[in-house]
This record gives sequence, structure tokens and C-alpha cells, in this order.
Amino acid sequence: MARNLDMTALRSFVAVSDAGGVTRAAGFLNLTQSAVSMQIKRLEEALDLQLLDRTERKVKLTASGEQLLGYARRILSLNDEVYARMTAQEYEGEVVVGVPHDIVYPAIPLVLNRFARDFPRVKVQLISSYTMRLREMFRRGDVDIILTTEDRCGPTGETLTELPLVWVGAIGGTAWRQRPLRLAYEHTCIFRQGVQAALDRAGIPWVMTVESDSSRTVEASVSADLAVHTSVDGALPPYVERIQHGGALPDLKTTQINLYASDLADGPVIGALAELIRQAYRAS
Repeated sequence: MARNLDMTALRSFVAVSDAGGVTRAAGFLNLTQSAVSMQIKRLEEALDLQLLDRTERKVKLTASGEQLLGYARRILSLNDEVYARMTAQEYEGEVVVGVPHDIVYPAIPLVLNRFARDFPRVKVQLISSYTMRLREMFRRGDVDIILTTEDRCGPTGETLTELPLVWVGAIGGTAWRQRPLRLAYEHTCIFRQGVQAALDRAGIPWVMTVESDSSRTVEASVSADLAVHTSVDGALPPYVERIQHGGALPDLKTTQINLYASDLADGPVIGALAELIRQAYRAS
């Protein structure tokens, strides 16, 4: 006898994997945490498999969960494609979104995935750049929505959250212990001057070991334990970790995550995307 997988449970399972936890996934899905947990439990019972490793603070997939994830993405993708092609869709066109590279993860992939389901005929162009350039592009009308990292919000924007900067280094690395402290930053990073000033106030000598226009170069250098960097808390790049320095490095300032959305576009598309972004940050 054929058995069917619960599509809603599959979608919750993928969301938990992408979000790194039940709480964030629940906020993004507009469900309660207990509802998402129940859906995952039903999926595990249906398959008679444990899909999530719940022994650590951050939820991880088991080997069975990793195997299911690929199938789940394909099933949901086909499901969404069928609905998109077989039902009339009112809205078409393109929306341009600008996000600083250091806050693309973890929220933006979830947002774009949900938006693509709601507006399958709207093309999304994602531009990753630094805040000053994104503000200028928004002023010129080159982008419809931007996120920024700023000390204060501009008159046409709204602050979604305020998060601390944290020190990051290679996993298990020791570069943070060395003096002068070796730093790695992009030329256009708005945080670097504040970090340097904080080190100067703390009397910690430093040297800019890596300067680049590429965030990938900086991330590779940090993950290789050649230098340290700073990131917005909760948006750490892969292959690095927050440095548990025990006060050996100075505390850093907070930064606002601000949203700017154009009010010139017709229809609900821009507003719907902006609301998905708000939901993603409320769930974080």
C-alpha cells in the first residue's frame, strides 16, 4: 500500500535545517514552535527514523536527516513548480534587493525561498555590496529594497534589530592571542575604524595583515588562522567561530540592521518582500 509524506511536515523540516533551529524556522513559517516540533515528530514517526540530533544547543541533522533533506528539497520544488504553472499568477516582473555580504546569512535565503513560492513569476536580483554603495544605489532608484548595517537609521528606513559586533577567528585558532593582533578587513568595511579605535583604547597593538576588496579573501584568511575579523552576531561566515577571549579583546559596539523599501513600485510585491524580511528578523 502506497504511503504519502506530509508536505507541510517536509516544508517544516527543510525550514528547520535552513534556519539552524526550530525557533527561527517557526517564526519564518508563521507557526508556533510547538507546531513545528510536532510536524517534525510526525515525520520521524512516519519514517520510523530520527531526523534531528537534539543533544546540542544548535539543532543538527542526523545521517538519516541529511539523506532526507535532498529528497525533501526536490519534492517541495516540484510541488511548488506544479502550483506555479497550473494556477494563474497575477504578478510578474523583477525586484532588486541589496544586502551587505556579512548579513546575507542566515535570513535572506529563507526569505527568497518563501518569496519565490508566493510570487513565482517575479524575478529577484540579489546584489551583495557594502552599505554606503547600497544606500547610493537606493537613492538613485537602482534597487527596490536594501538592508544596511549602520550606527543610526536614515529618515526613510526602519530598524529591524540592533546586534553586537563580535570577534571571530578560525575554529580552534590562536591568532587572537598574538600581539600585535593581526586583522583582516575589506577596504570598504564600515566596522574597521571602530574596531581599530577600540583596540587603541584598550592598549592592544594591531596590524592590518589582510586588506582586500573581496569578502571571500578575508574569510579564507581568517579561517586559515592568519588573522581575526569581526562579524555581526548571529551572521558568522562559514568555517569561523566566535572567539571566546575572556576579556582579552575589547567589547565592540552594536550595529543596527535597517530596512529601506521603495514606495514607488506598483502592487504588493515590494511590500510583501519587505514583510518577509521583517518576519525573518523578528524570528531571530
